[in-house]
Amino acid sequence: MLNWTDLTQDWSAAYARAKRRFPNLRDQDMARVRADRKRFEAYLAERHHLTMTEAHEEVEDFLFTEGLNRELAHR
Repeated sequence: MLNWTDLTQDWSAAYARAKRRFPNLRDQDMARVRADRKRFEAYLAERHHLTMTEAHEEVEDFLFTEGLNRELAHR
């Protein structure tokens, strides 16, 4: 599975996909929250009216999906 550090290495590509999945993300907030996963999860919970547990699970699922996409792209 992809981890948060790996994801943020290519943030522009990952953010475009995250924005499709989480449409309430705001571009101007990303510099403040993207470097720290826990901060991003709290931001995601706030913007999408999720509990912290739900936000954590959503990020886990997003990382899993992104990892699968990268594996398929390298085959």
